[in-house]
Amino acid sequence: MYLPSFRLDGKKAIVTGAGRGIGRALASALAEAGADVAILSRTVSDLEETAEIIHNHGKQSLIIPTDVTKREDASRAVKMVKEEWGSIDILINNAGMNIRSKALDVTDEEWETIMNTNLKSAFMMAQETGKLMKDQETGGRIISVTSVAGHVALRTGVVYAASKAALIQMTKVLALEWGKYNINVNAIGPWYFKTPLTEKLLADPSYVKDILDVTPLKRIGELPELAGPAVFLASDAGSYVHGQTLFVDGGMTIQGF
Repeated sequence: MYLPSFRLDGKKAIVTGAGRGIGRALASALAEAGADVAILSRTVSDLEETAEIIHNHGKQSLIIPTDVTKREDASRAVKMVKEEWGSIDILINNAGMNIRSKALDVTDEEWETIMNTNLKSAFMMAQETGKLMKDQETGGRIISVTSVAGHVALRTGVVYAASKAALIQMTKVLALEWGKYNINVNAIGPWYFKTPLTEKLLADPSYVKDILDVTPLKRIGELPELAGPAVFLASDAGSYVHGQTLFVDGGMTIQGF
């Protein structure tokens, strides 16, 4: 047989920022593929809705209210999953945010908030899970959600772009260091998808026109189109993909903005 399995049966996963949007979609996709999923976010009510979707796929969930920008929270969450399930096979670093300030107007507080949420949290979660994965015979998979903004210059703001570019480079270095432990480290770089966070932006016809003008497929992405690449990277089908950022962007990054 030449087609490896895309299934995740028996796997134990963690998804950060899993309360809604992309995080909820990725947690649901992992469960649909067969994984039990620990879901992390600061808002319990959002996590409860995500957990219901996971349960509808016949899989277990762990709701862990977490501020992933805090080391003690990240460490506690990883420890809880390990104690409950015995292993951690997959980590998806999805927690992220943005404040759309012009470069001359960025405050120190905005810089720290964006960097801590988008970059520091991803490193701490990777570090905490990596300590466990390196001692597992099966290793593990770490997938971070970056952005096309980490690859090309956009209107999203300099701090957001810097954080996402750093996440791409972090992925490469962790892959270089942790490959010997059988830990695959990759990233996914989305363009615009329909989520609660983009809802207001995508309600502006002129803004959507600007997006579509630089998107060869001429449409906004749907969340299932992002879930597929995540499951691929988490499964045996993606076992020799390492240190890469897979842009899921309708072709946007081939021409710029």
